Amino acid sequence: MILGSIKESSSDLRTALTPEVITQLKKLKIETIWTECGQGLAAGLPDSQYIDAGAELCEQAKILKESDLILSVNAPNAAQIQQTKAGAVWICAMNPYVNKDVITYFANQKTSSFALEFVPRTTRAQAMDIMSSQATVAGYKAVLCAANHLPRFFPMFMTAAGSIKPAKVLILGAGVAGLQAIATAKKLGAVVEAFDVRSAVKEEVQSLGAKFVEVDGATEDRSAGGYAVEQTDEYKHRQAKAIHDHAIKADVIITTAQIPGRPAPKLITKETITAMTPGAVIVDLAASTGGNCEGTVNNQIITMNGVKIIGNSSFPSEMPGDASKMFSRNILNLLKIMIDIDGNLVLNFDDDIIAASCITHGGEIRNDRVN
Repeated sequence: MILGSIKESSSDLRTALTPEVITQLKKLKIETIWTECGQGLAAGLPDSQYIDAGAELCEQAKILKESDLILSVNAPNAAQIQQTKAGAVWICAMNPYVNKDVITYFANQKTSSFALEFVPRTTRAQAMDIMSSQATVAGYKAVLCAANHLPRFFPMFMTAAGSIKPAKVLILGAGVAGLQAIATAKKLGAVVEAFDVRSAVKEEVQSLGAKFVEVDGATEDRSAGGYAVEQTDEYKHRQAKAIHDHAIKADVIITTAQIPGRPAPKLITKETITAMTPGAVIVDLAASTGGNCEGTVNNQIITMNGVKIIGNSSFPSEMPGDASKMFSRNILNLLKIMIDIDGNLVLNFDDDIIAASCITHGGEIRNDRVN
């Protein structure tokens, strides 16, 4: 089997395959591993490290045309899919709700494709979960970004010039990104509050030293895989009131709430922004799906009533070294259940992880979540 990994064609600085993972793949009896020249350079991984790990450097066209298994961070474009060897397997973060054309191309080319973000959020699949690993980076970087833009300190200071009160930080959404944001903000000395519709995360929030903002009456769904679900209008009204009351007192707001397959819920209104203190900062991690804040523009920083609104869903790319290491390890752990003892790729669709993450196979779209 030939395993190939390509350089990202977008502005993403991460790589799907690192030298340390190549070493592990060799132990799985994958003899031939091809990497594109310069694919890890932005992540601090020169070609020499790939060669030392046992990979061969190849042009992208050859990798696409001859590889049996192809790895990338993001979904390929139409031209790349058309160059792909018939019957090959492609593993990446596909964003299938948005990249519907890509799914059609994969099916037409009879390419088996696996979306890494569709790996189920179970204990067994935890080591393969890119949503968690990359969200860890996003939550951490979001707080550092906010601290950079906030015109005051995060921690409390007792100085000869008087006391400085600690910054107040509100985290909306206590998933992996939110919990990491809480931990980072606390380490920087801020007073932290967090809100989430899922009451089950209250204990985790409090264990990190933050106050949990409770709104009664939320709809919860255990089958949602740990994600938030759509709420009733009555609950949304109470939620909006609670968030507004806490947001107008905050110096920093980090928003992380997303619902798979749907636009991000609007949690911060223009009315709330108008009532906030000028100089406050909002970092919206849901910017790519519409944002949790009215006025958010993805990949831009705008100012409204003196409040900075930072729309950024690509923080993992701003820390490509460690983000790539975690991403690549996630792929390695997935491949361990796909590769047999002789180094052959075996797709066992009776395995819940393989079945859930597969998008196309045999010329068909086989995932009900994107049909």
